[in-house]
Amino acid sequence: MREIIAVVTSRRRASLGVSGFLLTLAVVSATAATLAQDILRDLGGLRGEQGDPAELPLEQWPDRDVAGCHMLYTSVRRESNGSGWRTDYPWAQRNLLIRLSELTKARVSWLTPRSPHVWLVRLTDAALFECPYLMASDVGTIGLTNEEADRLRQYLEKGGFLWVDDFWGEAAWEQWSRELARALPSGYSVEDVPLSDAIFHSMFEVRKVPQVPGIGYWRSGGGRVTSERGEESAVVHFRAIRDRQGRIVSVMTHNTDVSNSWERETEDPAYFSQFSVEGYALGLNVLLYAMTH
Repeated sequence: MREIIAVVTSRRRASLGVSGFLLTLAVVSATAATLAQDILRDLGGLRGEQGDPAELPLEQWPDRDVAGCHMLYTSVRRESNGSGWRTDYPWAQRNLLIRLSELTKARVSWLTPRSPHVWLVRLTDAALFECPYLMASDVGTIGLTNEEADRLRQYLEKGGFLWVDDFWGEAAWEQWSRELARALPSGYSVEDVPLSDAIFHSMFEVRKVPQVPGIGYWRSGGGRVTSERGEESAVVHFRAIRDRQGRIVSVMTHNTDVSNSWERETEDPAYFSQFSVEGYALGLNVLLYAMTH
C-alpha cells in the first residue's frame, strides 16, 4: 500500500488540487486495502488453526535461540479433517519448544513468557535458511512450484531438517511423495527407519511410533479409534531421507498426527495420558537429533 501511495504522491500531487489529491488518495488506499484483503483471504488470513495470527519472519530475528519454523504452502487438493498449511500451527511447535526449554538446557526464543516464536515461512523466503528445522502438516494437499522445489532442495543440501506430519492414507502419501521427489537432490531416496536407529534414542527410549489421531476424531470414536482412514491408515510409518553421510535430513510421520499430541495437550486429561507422553518423547528426540547431527 505504501508503494502505491508513494507513486500517486510523487507523480500526481503537483497536477491535482487538494480536494482532487485527497480523493485520489482515498480511492488508491481503498483499492490497495481491497487488494491486501484479497491476498490475505486467499492465504486464509494468515492465521493458524485456532485463529492465532501468523508470525511472519523479520528481516533480522530477535535472537539466535531456538525458534520454530512452520511451512506456508499452497494446497492443491483437500483431505478430510485437514486445514492445509494452518494445520497444527502454531501451538504444536510452541508447546514442543516449551517442553524443550523445560527438559533440556537449550535456549528457546520467546515471543511472550509462555509462547516461543514459531515463524510462518515460505520456501521462497530468505528466512528459510535461518530455520534450524522446518515443520509442515497436512502435506498430502501440498503443491510446490518449481522455485519452491528448488529452494527446498537447497535447504536440505545446506544442512536443513524437514519434518512433515499429520497426513493419512495412500492418496495423501502419493501427493506428498510426488511433490517431494521434485525437490530431492539426485540419488536421495525415502526409507522406513527401524526403531534401532539413533533418532529414537536421542534423549528418550522410543519403542514405538505412536498413532495419534486428531482430538476431534478421537472423541468421535469414543477414545478408542486411532486410525483416521480405517484399514487404509492402520499402519504408522516413520520414513526418512538421509544425506550422503547417512544423516537424516527429513522425517515423515505418515498415518499419525504426532503434532496434535503437543497442540491439544491441555484439552483432555485422557487424551494427554494416551498420546502426549509418547508424542513428546518422539518429538524431543527428533528435535534434538535435528540440532545435533
